[in-house]
Amino acid sequence: MTKGIWAEIYRPHSLKEVVNQVHVVERLKSFVKEGEIPHMIFAGPAGTGKTTCAIATAMDLFGENWKEYFQETNASDERGIDTIRMRIKEYARTKPIGTKFKIVFLDESDALTKDAQNSLRRIMEKYTNVTRFIFSCNYSSRLIPPIQSRCSLFRFKLLSKNDTFTYLGRIIKGERLNVSEGALGAIYTICEGDLRKATNVLQACTSFDKKITEELVYEIASRAKPADVKVMMELALAGNFAASRKKLQDLLFMQGLSGEDVIREMHRQLDDVKADERTKAELVAKVGEYEYRISQGGNDLVQLEALLAQLMLCAKR
Repeated sequence: MTKGIWAEIYRPHSLKEVVNQVHVVERLKSFVKEGEIPHMIFAGPAGTGKTTCAIATAMDLFGENWKEYFQETNASDERGIDTIRMRIKEYARTKPIGTKFKIVFLDESDALTKDAQNSLRRIMEKYTNVTRFIFSCNYSSRLIPPIQSRCSLFRFKLLSKNDTFTYLGRIIKGERLNVSEGALGAIYTICEGDLRKATNVLQACTSFDKKITEELVYEIASRAKPADVKVMMELALAGNFAASRKKLQDLLFMQGLSGEDVIREMHRQLDDVKADERTKAELVAKVGEYEYRISQGGNDLVQLEALLAQLMLCAKR
């Protein structure tokens, strides 16, 4: 079995290998074909391929020596104006040898301070003939308008189930793993379109057992099983509060789940519970209220039992 982090080992080395994000990849391929790219913003949820696309673009543009023309900086760690004025400016102003331009990749760039972003705006303008900037962020709106106006925006979306299974299939084949269909479904439910998280969960499971099952996935990820939470909610809605409360205590004490894990899974299950639309609307409001209480330090057991009581009362009304 391969040693190391699989999310890095199985990362695509070309835009042709990137899973999903067709709307992004096709535009990037056209830039690579012309041998020219603009300043760019890659915006979207975590684990959807933003860093991968930046590195794959550099590999396709510069070939084997891509690292000589590509600088990656995590803006959440080095977010101050001094980093921009010293490290990034010194790199950006240097003319590359053997290529027209080089790339500065700023990961988590929405964490940059406003002063740092304003300083960066001038650097982008001054050295655009020798340096291109790629900003990776979860929220493009947190970048100042002058930077947004200088860049081409690419929005990344969460991966579909089929694309997630296709990518995990490469790893399963390469590592010769024994993974059940239920386990793959559980991984997708847990990762919610985050491919990096899905890969890490799969790798974590292999350290415990050679045969990866649905039960093992939920145990390793420390997540509530959707079926258990759904049963708990349906018992409360049916008026069987004692059985619903016992199921909750089993989730918290026997399975060792946190209150936040349980209430988030309750929110996911709201669409599938047997109730009319008005009742579901009331339940959404109640789940939001009690999730806030728990986040503010409320006791998990007390708040979740109170929520189950509210579920039963809503159903009776």
